[in-house]
Parts: sequence; C-alpha cells; structure tokens
Amino acid sequence: MDTRQATQNLAEFFETLTPQSISRLGEIYAADASFKDPFNEVQGLPAIEGIFRHMYVALDKPHFVVTHQVVDGDQAFLTWEFRFHFKRFDTQTLQAVRGASHVVFNAQGLVTLHRDYWDAAEELYEKLPVVGGLMRWLKKRANT
Repeated sequence: MDTRQATQNLAEFFETLTPQSISRLGEIYAADASFKDPFNEVQGLPAIEGIFRHMYVALDKPHFVVTHQVVDGDQAFLTWEFRFHFKRFDTQTLQAVRGASHVVFNAQGLVTLHRDYWDAAEELYEKLPVVGGLMRWLKKRANT
C-alpha cells in the first residue's frame, strides 16, 4: 500500500465531495471503518455515509479544502478548512471551520479510522445567533 497515494486520494475525494459522490465512500473507507468528530461517533460505512448525507441536508454548499497532509507509516494527518453557508440564521455569510483529521489505512489503502479534531465552540457555536453571543461572553470572561 502507498499511504501517500491513499492520503492524496482521500484529500481529493473530500475536496470534490457531492451528494452524489457519497455513494463512492466504499472506495475510500473500509466497510467496518470508524468515524468520530465533535458531534458523532459511528462505526460502519452506512453510518459514515449518513453523516455526510446529513451535512448536505443541514448546510448549504458545504465544501472541504485540504491545506496540508502529513503521512507516517499507515497513518496520515490532514488539516483542512470546511466552508459552508447556514441554511438558517445568517444564510449570506460564508462560514469556515478549521480542523484536522487523523486517519489510519489498512493494507488495501482503505480508511479504517477517521477522527476529526476541531473546536466546536470557537468554530461553530460562536457563529450562531444567541448562542454565539453567550459563547463569546463566556470566552471573554474566562480570559480575564
């Protein structure tokens, strides 16, 4: 297995992800892969597909931009920016969440573990009406 190529394939897959291409996740992920982010922890391809399908229901024009890749053995670490518009709240402003993914590949070059790291408070909650004001106030109070 060429981990660099598998990582590049993963990055390209996410940068070109569409509602239609979600059905191709099995070309990138193992059937029993696990996925975890600040909101989800699931195992198995159908559950992972469900998370990405929901993304298109909940958000308008979601799009990943992979900014860096670090490969070591059968693992990789990708940093990315996730851009989208809210379907509710401020629908005009382009939002951006910055984060990173740790992935592990099997011998066939398929992802067996995918864990996303990003700060939900700073990157998401602070951008929401009402909740955002509270989060910014709490952050300010914690830093004084």
